[in-house]
Amino acid sequence: MENKTIITISRQFGSGGREIGKKIADQLGIPFYDKELIEIAAKESGMDKELFEEDDARTSKGFRLLGALGYSLGGPLSTITELSLNDRLYLVQEEVIKGVACEGSCVIVGRCADYVLRDRSDVLNVYIHADMEDRKERAVHSYEVDERDIEGSIKKIDKRRANYYEYYTDRKWGRAENYDISINSSTFGIDGTVEIIKMLAQKKAL
Repeated sequence: MENKTIITISRQFGSGGREIGKKIADQLGIPFYDKELIEIAAKESGMDKELFEEDDARTSKGFRLLGALGYSLGGPLSTITELSLNDRLYLVQEEVIKGVACEGSCVIVGRCADYVLRDRSDVLNVYIHADMEDRKERAVHSYEVDERDIEGSIKKIDKRRANYYEYYTDRKWGRAENYDISINSSTFGIDGTVEIIKMLAQKKAL
């Protein structure tokens, strides 16, 4: 692509969103960020990377209260020591996401990237969902989720993602107006979904 395009991917658990994002990045020859963001955030902040691993499972009231008092998300981390650990983790990841977006075209999976980069015109925001049966099969075979209550586990993970997203963005996770396109990967398949997103990204970059 001649012009820069950042693709953010939000996804239901088991929809193949990470695989789709990785294939897009590989085929376009651009960086891919998912767990890679954790490595960068840990290195830049000096915080243990394990703290970032499950940050989407936690929220705290401190962020809302401090926001109401006028603290800015873009402010230096060292000046807002009153923030909870969860909120400091979010702020670190937010700065990392902004940083990689400034560096050039890339694909970013999860971590509220669509919201973090909401003021940029060169971002294509995608939400990927899938039929439950496909999600169950992928969860078992690709993510090794316990089969005893597979549907319950999938719903629980989605609920965690929704809580994290809605807490830090005041937006509804998965709602159409938050994204440029919502795609059912069960309808088009992994490779078909990849091709659709690539086509849209290339059109946006013109």
